[in-house]
Amino acid sequence: MNMKKTLLFILIIAIVSFAGYTAINGIEIKGKKITKIQDSIDLGLDLAGGVYVVLEAQTDLQGEELQKAMEQSKMIINQRVDGLGVSEPNIAIEGNKRIRIELAGVEEPQEAIEMIGKTAQLQFIDSKGNEVISGKNIKSSETVFYRTDFGEKPVVSLEFDKEGALAFKEATERAMKEPNDVDKIIYIVLDDEIISAPIVRNVISDGKAMIEGEFELEEANRLATLIRAGALPVDMVELQTSVIGPTLGLEALERSIKAGGIAILIIFLFMLIYYRIPGLVADIGLAIYILIVLYAMKFLGVKLTLPGIAGLILSIGMAVDANVLIFERIKEELRNGKSIRASIDHGFKRALTSVLDSNITTLIAGIVLYYFGIGPIKGFGVTLILGIIASMITSVFITKHLLKLTVDMTNTKNTKLYGA
Repeated sequence: MNMKKTLLFILIIAIVSFAGYTAINGIEIKGKKITKIQDSIDLGLDLAGGVYVVLEAQTDLQGEELQKAMEQSKMIINQRVDGLGVSEPNIAIEGNKRIRIELAGVEEPQEAIEMIGKTAQLQFIDSKGNEVISGKNIKSSETVFYRTDFGEKPVVSLEFDKEGALAFKEATERAMKEPNDVDKIIYIVLDDEIISAPIVRNVISDGKAMIEGEFELEEANRLATLIRAGALPVDMVELQTSVIGPTLGLEALERSIKAGGIAILIIFLFMLIYYRIPGLVADIGLAIYILIVLYAMKFLGVKLTLPGIAGLILSIGMAVDANVLIFERIKEELRNGKSIRASIDHGFKRALTSVLDSNITTLIAGIVLYYFGIGPIKGFGVTLILGIIASMITSVFITKHLLKLTVDMTNTKNTKLYGA
């Protein structure tokens, strides 16, 4: 037995085992904590829980005008979603008139739904009912704290554009000339609802104003986001709404992991029993494959969804299929009387075309699903692409070199150990 080759083989197994343990349990080295994979990968809507909404535009616009309006609506909705603090939302235009929004991990789904589709028509109206300025004149909008005799309270600070600043200055000048306080009011109206009715105490000439009210901090933040995002260019109606609870999602995740673990264990045992030493090498290669995919998902920030898990399991099947093709070719070469090393070289060479053909066609399908798909379909495509690439790396390169290493390590001529 070649000791150097044996130590190298043991070292490879130790590295794979350590990486696997770290992926499952996490580890802390000199104060630096490496979290386990399950806690590092973001979960999609179907696993983390949340809400998805499909909005449909109610408009007669067509062609480029419709496309422009939908792109603008998407941008505004994206700004509103950013105000909710949702990480990595999925917002996409479906067809010509629909927008699909997926928000994973939202704690208040109904509030999110209402905020996404809200028209946010902001108007400043004087005591006579005349519009002074509208939401289009708002340059910026943010929540600040205003000091009063009773402490600090959240208010919405506004800054107008040049046109808005001039119009607001003139409106406050007119209001200051009124003898009664009731005639000095400038009403702030959001979607036909009066949200604030401040009395003008002095002329505002710097283009800045505040919306005061009995706001909680969250309410002020929400209002500031709506104003900042502006009004949707077309009316939108909710076509489809679904709320998924996190409990259901976590239960689905646990069952999927359990099912995947059982399937992988059965595959490992089958390969080991049927192919013996090549089966052991295939198991090591599959373990490396799984680690490559999981760490790639972690570092690329890929969201894991239920269809994504299905894509991973499918790609594991493709990896096993590649190994089966290769090992069957090796067995044929051994039956023809060739040496183990020669059989491995010729077996890989003969199987390479079939392996590449099957993997490349599946890879093309994954790319198409990712490019044209949305939501769960895109998630399936992403994990399928990662899985196929990792499958080709492990089955074509890693498995081949590990098999050659076992030959050098054992120096055996017993073909039964290699499945023949």
